[in-house]
Amino acid sequence: MAIEAGCPRAVYAAHPAQSRGRHFPEPPSVTRNDFRRDCDRIIHATAFRRLKYKTQVFVFHEGDHYRTRLTHSLEVAQIARAMSRALGLDEDLSEALALAHDLGHPPFGHAGERALAACMGGHGGFDHNAQTLRIVTELERRYPDFDGLNLTWETLEGIAKHNGPLTDRQGNPAGRYRETGLPEGIRLYSAAQDLHLWSYASAEAQMAAIADDIAYDAHDIDDGLRAGLFSIDDIAAVPIVAGILADIRKKHPRLDTERLVHELVRRLISQMIEDVITEARSRLQQAAPRSVDEVRGAGRPLAGFSPAMAEADAAIKGFLYPRMYRHARIMRIMAEAESVVRDLFERYSTKPADLPSGWAAAAEMADSQVSARKIADFIAGMTDRYALMEHARLFPATPELR
Repeated sequence: MAIEAGCPRAVYAAHPAQSRGRHFPEPPSVTRNDFRRDCDRIIHATAFRRLKYKTQVFVFHEGDHYRTRLTHSLEVAQIARAMSRALGLDEDLSEALALAHDLGHPPFGHAGERALAACMGGHGGFDHNAQTLRIVTELERRYPDFDGLNLTWETLEGIAKHNGPLTDRQGNPAGRYRETGLPEGIRLYSAAQDLHLWSYASAEAQMAAIADDIAYDAHDIDDGLRAGLFSIDDIAAVPIVAGILADIRKKHPRLDTERLVHELVRRLISQMIEDVITEARSRLQQAAPRSVDEVRGAGRPLAGFSPAMAEADAAIKGFLYPRMYRHARIMRIMAEAESVVRDLFERYSTKPADLPSGWAAAAEMADSQVSARKIADFIAGMTDRYALMEHARLFPATPELR
């Protein structure tokens, strides 16, 4: 299937000139539209730079060639832009959301999030998506007139609900939050600026979300092979991978393993991108939205995999889960990483003076719930290596995480 380089802006695309604006009014830029400006603000944010030393699957010191949260976010942005371009969507908004989607992850990836969520169990919980919203609306301190990055409503909406509605129309938590309730950060911010948590987000946000799936499917295969957690023959048990490998080997029978893996990853990404574009066109044709608001009110996601590719995606995840994410080596390292996060939280909670001066003063003056949130903010902002350095400063023994 040939994918054209681009097409005119679709009627259902988000348009920067029609943005609902920023929480704090600002004069427009003379050189950039509002969505491009959002994207640039995210790139220049301190939290974005820290992603360089935050775990995707492998801790930073395990090798220079493994993905980090930063390189993963860049790869997601490239995929989101490609799909948005083909569908006439706003590439800048998709890119901004792709770059921002992991800002709230604490050190050590999902292990760090599990540890912080447990520590914050009695203090409003911890959720990396809500933490991303806190970062861009409060924790970044760059501008003289407001906290946060003062992003457009459309970008904040996409950050909050790129994976779908968070509530029903009456405000009751929905989806994965039905049992646990809305994360505190999202609930509190939405009270200040209504993000319409009951609706779907723009098509641009939906593209950023599915681009995340594509990126980590393909690149976790690459990283898992590089780490020796499984072999090419092992991953060939997944049907879509088997088909790609057979075609590569037919055309390039003497290809070395390194190039074979790169070609596998390249073709897998291409097939998934092409599938999403075709499926999205079909869904958009059926729904016939005439505006971005009609995309939000469609009642179903308009970006996603076809049934066949959704099955292939599930098969890849089903392969990776036991062989990579639950591999004994990874589980051991992540268990030690969780202990680092728990130790730091407990230490700062009992001895807030061990925090840097500004954080210590804020934690000591606040009530227990606010103090716990400030400690969680501080830990969530850490890179892997800074968390290990802090642990080594405060405790007699620190795991090596190898």
